Amino acid sequence: MSRLLDIHVLGDPVLRETTTPVAAVTDELRRLIDDMFETMYAARGVGLAAPQVGRRERLAVVDVGDDRPIAIVNPEIVLREGTMRGEEGCLSIPEVYGDVDRASRVVVRALDREGRPFEVEGTELLSRCLQHEIDHLDGKLFIDYLSLLKRRAAMAKWERERAKYPSLRRTISPQDLAKQHNEEAL
Repeated sequence: MSRLLDIHVLGDPVLRETTTPVAAVTDELRRLIDDMFETMYAARGVGLAAPQVGRRERLAVVDVGDDRPIAIVNPEIVLREGTMRGEEGCLSIPEVYGDVDRASRVVVRALDREGRPFEVEGTELLSRCLQHEIDHLDGKLFIDYLSLLKRRAAMAKWERERAKYPSLRRTISPQDLAKQHNEEAL
C-alpha cells in the first residue's frame, strides 16, 4: 500500500544537496517509488525527485500525462538538443513560477524500477520535466536559472508563501488525492 510523503520546501537544506547513486534496486526502493508517484499525483505534479521527499537516493518519478509513468534511478542526460523556453513551477516552491530555458530534446539513461538499464527520449514537456527532476538530484532548482531580477521577484513571492510551511514541509492529505480522483472521473 502506497503512502503519501511530506514534500520538503525551499529552505530545507536537503533540496540543495547532491544525491547518492543507488547501489541496488530493492523492494524498499520500489516502495519509495510507489510512494513518490502517489505523492506526486496527490500534489498534482508531473515530476518528483527523492530530495523533495527528504531522501538522498538518486531517483525521480515523472508522469506528464501520456500514460507512461517513468521511474528513473541513477539518471544521466546523455544527449541534449535544441532550446525551448517555458514556464516552470515546483512542488517544493508552491505558487512560484518562472520561464526557464531548457533543451528541447533530451535522451536520459537510467535504471528502471526493476534495476534494468533503459533510455528515454523526451521532447517538449517530458524533456523539460526530466531536466527539472535531474536538476533536483544535483541540488539545483528552477529558480537558479532565472535572471537576477526574476529570481528576486520569485523569492519575494516565496517569502509570502513560506509562512504556510513553518516546518519546511508540505503535507499532502488523502483528501487531496480523493479530490483529484473525483475530478478525473468527471
